[in-house]
Order: sequence, then C-alpha cells, then structure tokens
Amino acid sequence: MRIPDTMNVVEITETGSPASLCIGRRPVPEPRPGEVLVRVAAAGVNRADVLQRQGQYPPPRGASDVLGLELSGVVCAIGDGETDRAVDEEICALVTGGAYAEYAVVPSPQCLPRPKSISLVDAAALPEAYCTVWDNVFERGRLKSGDDFLVHGGSSGIGTTAIQLAKRFGARVFTTVGSAEKCDACLALGADQAVNYREEDFVEAIREVNGSRGVDVILDMVGETYLNRNLDLLAVEGRLVLIGLMEGSKANFNLLKLMSRRLTLTGSTLRSRTVDEKAAVVNNVLAKVWPSLDSGDLTPVIHATYPLDQAAEAHNMMESSKHIGKLLLV
Repeated sequence: MRIPDTMNVVEITETGSPASLCIGRRPVPEPRPGEVLVRVAAAGVNRADVLQRQGQYPPPRGASDVLGLELSGVVCAIGDGETDRAVDEEICALVTGGAYAEYAVVPSPQCLPRPKSISLVDAAALPEAYCTVWDNVFERGRLKSGDDFLVHGGSSGIGTTAIQLAKRFGARVFTTVGSAEKCDACLALGADQAVNYREEDFVEAIREVNGSRGVDVILDMVGETYLNRNLDLLAVEGRLVLIGLMEGSKANFNLLKLMSRRLTLTGSTLRSRTVDEKAAVVNNVLAKVWPSLDSGDLTPVIHATYPLDQAAEAHNMMESSKHIGKLLLV
C-alpha cells in the first residue's frame, strides 16, 4: 500500500471540554528499529484520554501528544531489524499515545495478532482493557478459581472485560453500576450479582449474598470515596487493586484493618511502563487469554463507534457514563 506523507489526527486545541478536539494534519511518522508503522483501523477511547484532554494526565516524556492508548490496524512498514512482524499483518496494540490518527508507530513487542473471531475494528477494544485486567486482577490481585471478586463500574470497558475474564477463570463475580439497565447488562455477561450503587450500599448488599464472608479481590477505579468501604468488604487475606482515582486520590484509613486481616492494598498504571514491561504483560495475555478470544469464548462489548472527526462526541459519551462497554474511533 502507498503510504502518504501526511495524515489526519485528532488534536487538542486547548485543554478543557470535548469541543477542544479537532482534526489536524501531521506528517506520517516513520518506524524506528524495533517499531512498526500501522495504518489504523480503529482506536479505543479511554478515561485516560479524557484526563489528558482536560490537562490532568500529560503524556510521558518522548510520547506522542496525540490521544489514544490502543489501536487496531494493518502493518504497512517495518523498522530496521524488526523480524517479528510482517507487512499486511492485522494486529492490535498498546501505545503510549498517537492512536487517534490514520497512522501510528508501535513498538513491535506491544503488538498482538487480531483474534480470529473478532473483526479488525473491534480488536481495537482489546489491548488496554485485557492487559489492564489481566495484570491487575490476576497478577497483582492473584485471583483464582473459587474466589469472590468485585469490580466497580462493571458496565465500563474495563468492567465488562473483568466480569467475563473472572467468570472464565472460575470466580464468583460481583459488580457495582449506576442503573437497572447496567445491572441487567452485567448479569447477562455472567456477573453473579450487580448492585445499583444509587439504590443500595454495595457492602451490605454483597454481604447478604455471601454470608458476610467478604470478597477476595476488588478492582477499583473510584479511589478515595470507596477506600474504607472496600477495605471493610475484603475477606481475610483480601486484595484491593486500584487502577483509577475518579473520586479522589487521598484518603484516611485505619491501618489496623490491613494488619488484623492481612490485607493487600496495591495498584498500578500501564501507560508509563517501559516497552519491556509492557511486553511482559502482552505476552502473558497472549498466552493466557488470546486462545479464548480466538475461539469466541470471550468477546469485547462495543457500545458505539464514531468516525475520527467525531472524537468530541465519543468523549461526551465517555463523560456521560451512559455507555455499556467500549467506545471506538474508526
């Protein structure tokens, strides 16, 4: 395929509202050694993109200032010395930025083959959610078959992924969401209980179901306002994993809770890790999860797709929290 000199990208004219997103023209980047150039089919829209647009989450040093942390597409050029990828290969990938564009460079170790059962466009919904959930729930949280697992925000891209993966690996799954419609959607994905946090206290509701035992692992992106209730709900040897701070980054809590029940409080981010660190996560996901995506036993939940020039509309939907599953730019 012919590679043009310039391409369309989504630019941020000023930090603030979604209206600040517009289409600009930039040179098509060239892959360096160890990288590939991808003609982008679709890019996933994530909360991190919203935070960057608002000026709260600047890209790491050396990363593209263009939004977008995951993409799918076709490899169209290969950097010097790269032998693991081939031109015309269909892939999806983690990136540190640059996915809201017609072309993007990707470190080869962060690429994953398009699963056989999933379209090229829909594959853009996979890298960020599946790598985040696997690394945090199964590696840091050590979730295993028979455990009780709670994911907050079960209707989000992360939530819908976590529900399916946890059930696939034998856990009992609880989730919190903000409407009856979202409760129904999570139950349909396999959740054993979905709690509407606008109507019930999730700690009391879950204890009624599991006999006050508590849960073994909690995946939380809320932060400050949920911290103490999360700790109260954990069983002995329970693990709380933080991946977001939507409602605050500072909190006071009683350290005796951790000591007396031998709790683990941990968390992580993915974007700032090195290529080698991301490659380790990608390789785990490829080995442990990709066979179930290839076979169709796991599948992403896609709420809506938007053309690249409607990135503002996609961000409005993300901020409304009315969506169930992933949002994509195509």
